[in-house]
Amino acid sequence: MIDWIKHRLASPHVAAAIRRFAPQLDFARARLSPSSEVGLRLTLSVLLFIGATWLFAGVAEDVVTGDPLVKVDQMITHWFQRHSAAGVTRWMLLVTDAHNAIPISAIGLAFAVYLGWRREGYWLLTLLLVLPGGMLLNLVLKQIFQRGRPMLDTPLLGLSSYSFPSGHVTAATLLYGVLAVFLATRTPKLGWRVTLYATACLAVLLVATTRIYLGAHYFSDVVAAAAWGTAWLVLCSVLVRELRRRAALRRSAQSH
Repeated sequence: MIDWIKHRLASPHVAAAIRRFAPQLDFARARLSPSSEVGLRLTLSVLLFIGATWLFAGVAEDVVTGDPLVKVDQMITHWFQRHSAAGVTRWMLLVTDAHNAIPISAIGLAFAVYLGWRREGYWLLTLLLVLPGGMLLNLVLKQIFQRGRPMLDTPLLGLSSYSFPSGHVTAATLLYGVLAVFLATRTPKLGWRVTLYATACLAVLLVATTRIYLGAHYFSDVVAAAAWGTAWLVLCSVLVRELRRRAALRRSAQSH
């Protein structure tokens, strides 16, 4: 099979096509190069940003127009209410309380102090853009959409603020996401990097489940929060990484 592929690639027609589209092929190879600053990592970041933004936009449109997703929201919310149990509720409250504003801010502040101590200026900038900046934007989104909380006969949590998108899930996505990215850059093995990202995703999923279970949010609230939080995390990371790359190029040019 390999010999057949090599033979086909060596044919005059294929060789002519390769020469004709050489600039495009060089561009594609550069975008998929793991060693390049603007290679595979940037390509995956762009694809993730586009996918997360598309998902958020789709969910937001369904919420505004009252599409079938809203009916799915109701079904999921009432299913959790029917299957609630005292022991499970205690654990759900414990997890959700651990992701309130004060605990999240405390963890973020501790991480910021660590980055300052290590003189990780660009990572500190990334954290400040991602977490405080992201939570401020989440409040803006809540005011834009002004969606009410789920209406339940016996709510487990009584909240009067707006529901869309979920602040708890946004905070978890931003905090665990930036921690996972930071640790992954210091982990050479692919398996460990995958484990870090998978653990962050599972943590966000757990927080999202608690918010639906407790009747604080609809399913679409937590999906939208995770989607837009991911998009914001990727955007901030790419922008700061590009800022660092350009600063390094300037220093290199000045040294010569």
